[in-house]
Amino acid sequence: MEYENLIYEEKDRKTAYITLNRPEKLNALSMKLSDEIVDAVKHVQESTNLKFLIFKGAGGNFCVGDDITEMPRWGDANGIMRRARYYQAMANAIEELDKITIAAVDGYAVGGGLEITMAVDFVIATERSIWGMPEVDVGITPGWGGTTRMARLIGRRRAKEINILGALHPGKTAVKWNLWNRLVPNDQLDNEVEKLIELLKLKNQQAMRQLKFIINKGVECDLYTAQGFEALSGALTGAVNGMWKVKDADQAKGILGFMKKDGTWDKRRSLAKNFWVD
Repeated sequence: MEYENLIYEEKDRKTAYITLNRPEKLNALSMKLSDEIVDAVKHVQESTNLKFLIFKGAGGNFCVGDDITEMPRWGDANGIMRRARYYQAMANAIEELDKITIAAVDGYAVGGGLEITMAVDFVIATERSIWGMPEVDVGITPGWGGTTRMARLIGRRRAKEINILGALHPGKTAVKWNLWNRLVPNDQLDNEVEKLIELLKLKNQQAMRQLKFIINKGVECDLYTAQGFEALSGALTGAVNGMWKVKDADQAKGILGFMKKDGTWDKRRSLAKNFWVD
């Protein structure tokens, strides 16, 4: 797959790499680059072979966020809202991937770059990495995670501090505040990412997909609803591990009966379709 502003690579048919490739602009998210990210993520989602996706930045920086010089092209207030929703859909698509996603952060990860890191599953960063949300000093507010995902990850008080003050922080603070996972020496980023991938390859891939799903969904709802996700995931785990036969379940009898026209559908529907119908 050929792109102008990003590099897309696949290794061993299981791992995809998206490298933001505008090093002269510190990998700022131009409209073109954003479109290419959306396209690459869609390709990853559609693949059943790929299990892992890694985001990187070229030239010693991860990403400094939206390309501010292009913002006048976004249009009027409605155009700006449409652009924000486009970015939100992009972040949601990354978060919803049924793959394990990793951000390998070096240098700056600010604004939209930081928002990408909040949509992935794991973040590994170098000791020299720097992060923050400086939008306030441009006179704008974040549009796709800088207030929403951030508050869910580190709490509203820290989220206010980051967004209202607009300071830039060292990577060690992101780890301390549970925004990122691990900090590594500057020359060990790629090695640490590969070590994590090798570990994840040994796992039950279906179990990891389920864990990602129930954690992401459960954190957004009340405890009892979240426990429902846990219980259903436990049952699904049993089913995919061979314990799928439930005595009073159809075991596909209804579907097969409909397909084979063996009378199951007609009998059920004849009793049900007018039941308690006034």
